Amino acid sequence: MVRYIANKLFYTLISLFILISATFFLMKAIPGDPFMSEKKVPEEIRQRLMEQYGLDKPVFQQYIKYLGDIVQGDLGISMKKINQEVSDIIGQTFSASLKLGLVAIVVSVIIGVVLGLLAALYHRKIIDNITMVLAVLGIAVPSFVLASLLQYVFASKLHWLPTMGFKGPLYYVLPVAALSAQPIAFIARLTRSSMLEVLHADYIKTAKAKGLSWFAILTRHVVRNGIMPVVTYMGPMTANIVTGSVVIEQIFGIGGIGKQFVQAITSRDYPMIMGITIFYGALLMIARLVTDVAYGLIDPRIKLNARKEG
Repeated sequence: MVRYIANKLFYTLISLFILISATFFLMKAIPGDPFMSEKKVPEEIRQRLMEQYGLDKPVFQQYIKYLGDIVQGDLGISMKKINQEVSDIIGQTFSASLKLGLVAIVVSVIIGVVLGLLAALYHRKIIDNITMVLAVLGIAVPSFVLASLLQYVFASKLHWLPTMGFKGPLYYVLPVAALSAQPIAFIARLTRSSMLEVLHADYIKTAKAKGLSWFAILTRHVVRNGIMPVVTYMGPMTANIVTGSVVIEQIFGIGGIGKQFVQAITSRDYPMIMGITIFYGALLMIARLVTDVAYGLIDPRIKLNARKEG
């Protein structure tokens, strides 16, 4: 298992290096510079700003310096927010995004697994049909469309829930619902198909023949084996929720990292764009790494293979 984790960590670092390099050169490939958008900036001041941020040096020298700074944990200084480091801005705004994302992930897994399990236990019955219809709708409707609809109905018209901000438990309801709708749909479908396969497996029949109670069979065998595809989906789900929160934060006025990312793009703040992209990428890669390790811990076959390799 140690070698398995080390191998996954190695490829994660390689992927992170590729992401950093690609992000840097893509930013440099954009025509112009961050100071061209400023109105009536004298050429002399513009040149001083270019020198201050090292943009007057050859691209390769800038790349080597940027890699050195990244290794030291320095993401640079924002070009639009005076004397503010990118890492500080991310640290100040990420807490709101983290809370929103964690709640959405927990809600997605719990509701998705429960719906999928119910659909499998009541296969081809009304519960199964309703669950699959909801799953299709959840997959088909984009999160930003659902967010706008929820905001209009429950906040603007019915006045049941707050429409903007992030100040208390009620403020979580609408953005979490918009973020978790699609993951819930995917998890419900995955759980249903996996549980149906497990329920018809030979070892379930053997457990019944041994006289095990249905509750014991369900908890020890059906859920544990049927949950495997959900664990695999945790990585992509985290990516969907994290990237989707950028738009959701704008719609609901949540002062998270997504808002900073949108502002950085519109103002061409290169250090902020690169810093947040790398931060998001590292976060998603770590989530994928944790998912792979968790899958190895849950699945006995992966543990066996890891021991043989070790």
